[in-house]
Amino acid sequence: MSTTTDQNRVRLALSTGEIFEGFGFGANIDGGGEVVFNTAMSGYQESLTDPSYMGQILVQTAPMIGNSGMNERDMESRKIQVSGMVVHEYVDLHSNYRASMSLDEQLKAAGVQGISGVDTRAITTLLRSGGAVQGVICGDHKQTDAQLVQRAQATGSMAGTDFASGAGSGSDGSWAQPSGQWKHLAGESDQAAIPVGVIDCGVKENILRCLVDVGCDPVVLPMTISASKIKGMLLDGSIYGVFLSNGPGDPGALAEFVSMVRELVHDDEIRSFPIYGICLGHQVLALAHGASTYKLKFGHRGINHPIVEISSGQVSITSQNHGFAVDENSCVDTGLIVTHRHLNDDTVAGLKRNDRSIAGMQYHPEASPGPHDAGAFFVRFAEEAGNTIPANECSN
Repeated sequence: MSTTTDQNRVRLALSTGEIFEGFGFGANIDGGGEVVFNTAMSGYQESLTDPSYMGQILVQTAPMIGNSGMNERDMESRKIQVSGMVVHEYVDLHSNYRASMSLDEQLKAAGVQGISGVDTRAITTLLRSGGAVQGVICGDHKQTDAQLVQRAQATGSMAGTDFASGAGSGSDGSWAQPSGQWKHLAGESDQAAIPVGVIDCGVKENILRCLVDVGCDPVVLPMTISASKIKGMLLDGSIYGVFLSNGPGDPGALAEFVSMVRELVHDDEIRSFPIYGICLGHQVLALAHGASTYKLKFGHRGINHPIVEISSGQVSITSQNHGFAVDENSCVDTGLIVTHRHLNDDTVAGLKRNDRSIAGMQYHPEASPGPHDAGAFFVRFAEEAGNTIPANECSN
């Protein structure tokens, strides 16, 4: 267990006026952002490195964090993405043969501050009752509580903010790494890998690994790419499908990106090619068809969220991380059909079009918190992309 002294006492101030005092770990650098909570009992490394958490202070409801350290394999991106971390009990002495450093060391290297020794149940209750709020983690003892609350109030909301443009790599690139020993998806064949375009809004690396697992060759493309360029790649055989990734922030703030996707989904020349989306990508697909999105009260963040497929009644346990959702009423007359719902609050969890290969999932089928229920999403995408390849190009 880490040692604590008065010198490393820090405070978490919420924009609603509450102050939580605890002990700092990680970097001694103030962090601010929207305060959200995750109910997962494991997988804190995946959460910390998920680009969808950019601009947010993450509260872990699991009572003890840090005991498994940090390792290279479980990174979902190349850096820590959160702007702060809040835990009840931090453990510095990790015990995991795969760990290469402690959570404290990783946060220090990333310039991100954590706070421990606070009542995370009380914080979670506040967020569930009043909704997500802005916050600041600060170790400066010269600032008063009132000053910290003012700083929290000045921190921008996720609503109306474009975080996704800064979350992606911003450049083209290929990806060849599979899931290796963690692979759980079927889809291997003797055919050559199917090149598909993955538009990077802050893509999790495990999405790319899962695409490789099902026989795809992901080509990572920046959000700034034009519809005409993607169309050209589809028609000349450079790619055989388009995948819109997850990402942080408000999808409604991505006007140019939504406009680009709108061109793709309404272009009859490329109607045979699949266009799929996960999380933010799912929301952008909805917006591109004329539907709308809204900010959830406190979001869905955890690894045990039940989803029902409407047509079959089959329930899947899924991993989720999102603060916005598609308005089901707005999907009327858009050509979109709701395929899945969240059983906790009946929000839209899946969409598709019947007249062409377009589908979106609000949850994360690439995540494997134990259940592998949702992985078929990648298998379907690979099959539909493979169906667009001319017969004379289907073999090695």
